[in-house]
Amino acid sequence: MAAPFWGPQTSYLNFCEEDYVITRYIAEFINTLSSLTYVAYGLYGLLTSPKFPTGPRLASYCGLIGVGICSAGYHMTLKYHTQMSDELSMHLLTTPLIYRLLSFKASPQKTRIVGTVLSILFTIVMVTHMVMDEFVLHATTFGLGIYVIATRVLKIIPQQVKDPIIRKKFQNMAILGLGFFGFGYIVWLIDEFACRYLTSARHVVGLPFAFFLELHGW
Repeated sequence: MAAPFWGPQTSYLNFCEEDYVITRYIAEFINTLSSLTYVAYGLYGLLTSPKFPTGPRLASYCGLIGVGICSAGYHMTLKYHTQMSDELSMHLLTTPLIYRLLSFKASPQKTRIVGTVLSILFTIVMVTHMVMDEFVLHATTFGLGIYVIATRVLKIIPQQVKDPIIRKKFQNMAILGLGFFGFGYIVWLIDEFACRYLTSARHVVGLPFAFFLELHGW
């Protein structure tokens, strides 16, 4: 097999998917491919909106696109700088959403306080993460951010949506999203701790069925 196009791995994380199996240009093929779904979803939101999104909605869709590009770059190259860009983009997506939700209908003073506190926390988390090369703080704060977003959305929906049918629909969507995140986290843990068995199973079933056992990618 030809040498990897991107050279040796410099990222300190390498998931269960075997590297450069499909092509020498992509280290983790399925993880790279699945990352691009974020780009597709962000573009879909931008292109199908009745009016071109502005403000927080535009930031959300662009954030999804950014996460997809950075994540794909990381899994494609397995380089330290692309890993950092991937993890930074995740917090750049969630932090503005948290700010928007926590400052919703808040006073100007509270809005400034929320913005200041989130900016300080974001800086502390990312600087610590990059300087110490640790992963637990990043993963924990990101998961906590998702939890805050989901619970805050569930709290705001009954206050803002009066129609019971539409309100129930929005609540179900929020719960489903939180459920998907929880399921994805569990699957990621399985991929991490059962990697040896998953790799053996992939070798047994062969391609393309082995793709379905790339749990972190899905």
